[in-house]
Amino acid sequence: MRDPSFSLSFSKILTILALAATLLFFHFVVLMSPLLLSDVRRSSLVLLDNENSTTLTALHRKLLLHDGERPAAAGMEETNRMWGERCSKDDIEVSQGPTAPLPSGIPTYTVEIINVCFTGCDISGIHLSCGWFSSAHLINPNIFKRLGYDDCLVNDGKPLLYGSILSFQYANTFPYPLSVSTVVCV
Repeated sequence: MRDPSFSLSFSKILTILALAATLLFFHFVVLMSPLLLSDVRRSSLVLLDNENSTTLTALHRKLLLHDGERPAAAGMEETNRMWGERCSKDDIEVSQGPTAPLPSGIPTYTVEIINVCFTGCDISGIHLSCGWFSSAHLINPNIFKRLGYDDCLVNDGKPLLYGSILSFQYANTFPYPLSVSTVVCV
C-alpha cells in the first residue's frame, strides 16, 4: 500500500515541474522571440508560369561574421566590395538548371535570381549579360526581358528586395550563360 504523504508530495512535484516548464516556455518563446527575431529578414520567392504567379514568404537570419573571420561554407564567397559601398553586382546571384522539357521535346531551364546583399540592401536596375537570349516558352516581360544583344532586364528594373528570389523558366535547345552586368543600389 502507498503512503498518502508520498502521493501528495509527488503530485506537488509534478505541479511544480509543470509550472517551471510553463515559465521557461513563456520566457524563451514570448519574451525572447522579439530579441531573437530582431535580425530576421522576410524574403519572398516568386514562382511564375504562363498564367499566374505565386509568392512564398519565409524568414531568414543574417549570417554574422566576426572581424577577420572568413566565410567557411563553399557557397559563401567574398565580394569585391570597396569600403563603404552599400551593394554591388556581386550581391545578385544567378543560377539555373534543367527542368522537364516541353511536350514538343524542347529542353527547359529554370533560372533563379537572388538578392544576397549581406547589408540588407534592395537592388534595382538589374541587367544581365544574356547574349541573344530567346525562349520557345513565353516569359513574363515584367520578370525578365531581353532589351538588346547581351542586355536583359530583371523585374522590370524595379527593386529586388533583400533575400528575395525571382524565378522563371525558359525553353531553348541549349542553356544561355547568364551573369550580372550592372545593378543600381537603392
